[in-house]
Amino acid sequence: MNIKHFLLGFLLLGSSPAFAQKDITLEDIWAKPTFRQKSIQNLNWTQDGQSYLELKEGKIIKYNILDPSKFETLFDESIHKTSNGGTIRVQQFSISADEQTILIGTASESIYRRSSKETNYIFTRSKNTLQLLSQGGKQMHATLSPDGKRVAFVRDNNLFWTDIQTGKETAVTTNGKFNHIIHGACDWVYEEEFSFAKAFTWSPDSKKIAFYTFDESQVPEYNMQMWGDLYPKDYRYKYPKAGEANSIVSLSVALLDENKIQAVQVGPEKNQYIPRLKWTKNPDVVGFIRLNRLQNHMELLHHSISKATTSLIYEEHAETSIEIEAVGNDITYLNDGKSFIFSSERSGFKHLYVGDIASGKFTPITTGNWEVDDLYGYNEKTKTLYFNSAELSPIGRQVYSIKLDGTNKKTISTLSGTNTASFSPDFSYYILNNSSAKKPLSIGLYSASKGLVRVLEDNQKLQAQITEYQISPREFFEIPLANGDHLNAYWIKPTNFDPNKKYPALMHVYGGPGSQQVLDSYPGGDFYWYQMLLKKGYLIYCVDNRGTGGRGVAFKKITYQNLGRIEVQDQIFAAKFIGNLPYVDASRIGIWGWSYGGFMSSNCLMQGADVFKAAISVAPVTNWRFYDSIYTERYQRTPQENPTGYDENSPVYHVNKLKGNLLLVHGTGDDNVHFQNAVALEDALIKANKQFQTFYYPNRNHGISGGNTRLHLYNMLTNFLEKNL
Repeated sequence: MNIKHFLLGFLLLGSSPAFAQKDITLEDIWAKPTFRQKSIQNLNWTQDGQSYLELKEGKIIKYNILDPSKFETLFDESIHKTSNGGTIRVQQFSISADEQTILIGTASESIYRRSSKETNYIFTRSKNTLQLLSQGGKQMHATLSPDGKRVAFVRDNNLFWTDIQTGKETAVTTNGKFNHIIHGACDWVYEEEFSFAKAFTWSPDSKKIAFYTFDESQVPEYNMQMWGDLYPKDYRYKYPKAGEANSIVSLSVALLDENKIQAVQVGPEKNQYIPRLKWTKNPDVVGFIRLNRLQNHMELLHHSISKATTSLIYEEHAETSIEIEAVGNDITYLNDGKSFIFSSERSGFKHLYVGDIASGKFTPITTGNWEVDDLYGYNEKTKTLYFNSAELSPIGRQVYSIKLDGTNKKTISTLSGTNTASFSPDFSYYILNNSSAKKPLSIGLYSASKGLVRVLEDNQKLQAQITEYQISPREFFEIPLANGDHLNAYWIKPTNFDPNKKYPALMHVYGGPGSQQVLDSYPGGDFYWYQMLLKKGYLIYCVDNRGTGGRGVAFKKITYQNLGRIEVQDQIFAAKFIGNLPYVDASRIGIWGWSYGGFMSSNCLMQGADVFKAAISVAPVTNWRFYDSIYTERYQRTPQENPTGYDENSPVYHVNKLKGNLLLVHGTGDDNVHFQNAVALEDALIKANKQFQTFYYPNRNHGISGGNTRLHLYNMLTNFLEKNL
């Protein structure tokens, strides 16, 4: 790419005219809902595909797809009372196929990222009765059976089910114990890294429950002290760090009518993962994925309940690692009982395949040098799949349909930017979510045959709000690499941008494996903070380094066994590129990031000591030895196998190089990236006699939020930048 032409094109982007408008404040962003995007809460399709359900202002409402004036309120929290005359606040709900039974969750208490416990109620519409699901305490993962007659849930590490008609509660397991045995719910590391918390699933005939058991008795404990009382309280939980013992995981099937439990044969190896569990169309056969500890050998297996046998259906090997998000998420069993759809990165890009259960043979459905992002479903009648991909551009997403044989691929979404979809059970209608860098979220209801039926949400109020302020959108560009490849990037400039001036620049980084920050979608809270910084005279940049997603395996897996090496090199290279732009003050380039981004920003400040003047590192990993087994070993292998990959790319290893200004922030109650990470980096900096600033948030978790916390945090970040950049 010709740099001179690149810069000229950059300058010709122009600026919006400046005129008197409101200034954004941190209170607007973090204390008020000034810029909050509206979405649709708890939207569910009905089984017939002709209506959808929405939770709105405490009401569960059923809307007719074609005529929204035709609606029915199925439940109203202001009307329907509990047995003692109390009211409940509906936070979540699910409904039976016949729409007569509604399971309602309320009084939710968060546990970890994806887990919580609630008080659940059963509302029976025909009787107009609201009954408590269980008298034994709050429940986790309460789930209706497919026939709507039973509810399964987890309490105190045990699995239960309740007969709705009789109210009888039955314990499937009884030996669950905190920090020892868990039935039907995930341990911490599975929940965080395999992206699910409910560890049980109903059979299609509602007569069986397949469930996980985690024996975490040998997993080392991590202790967090919780502050506030006269004596701090210890919170100990099982957290397997890289190279340490994991839970021993087993599978079972509860045969409810027979009051029996059958063990599923998962193999003799104990040091392995079972990241997915899913029933086939046959209620006698449950499928599961088995993954070795190094996560480079994946198997799909089927267990027959009647035969009590397990058989191998499909397997994959990889030189680096197999990410379950790229393989296990899209397994869809077909009604013929002979085939299944799955995704794989085996071609070098994530694509969809159809496999034969009997032979294990497979054929591709999608092909090309682009990535499938998500499979939405398969229409058995028309033999059509619906999926989302980055075919047009890695920084956007479009929705497509394609035949099972790979023919007749069509683009369904017509709007630029990022599109996601949700299809009705019969695929005759779908809801399309669209946003772009310049347009907030819009949600439309579409007919598969006739197009747009109506707009469900267009965020007009937010768009009107935005016009009252000087908002500069993200603008996308590419940074050329010496090898002929490029890095995707965006910048944000003030509305009164003057190319003849020199501006300080703040870079934002995340940079972790498979992630993407440079996306043509409408941004969140940090975007409005950047608008504040623009008014103070900064330029904002963000660059997706090698190792990030949307661009195939070779681009993503180049960081294998060396997390932090190439990514940091790319960010330093990008900073030098930005510093050479005529309107950037190369002596005042800063970088900031959170979590993996905090790992990156602190590393960049040290390894790029002559490039970066300041860095903010929030909740960083500072040595991958401190992080969990599943995530870390997926990309690094174990510390025992790859000690240099762990140590030489850690910011702790580079503290002697520090020249610029560092702000290190962490929450002491971070169950994910432990406060230990900040302590280790601080200790190394002190030993190296390096000055820095640090701040800790008592009892706050990885998100560092709650009450005035975010407002306080961003005030501090702003002050640091004004003083040090």
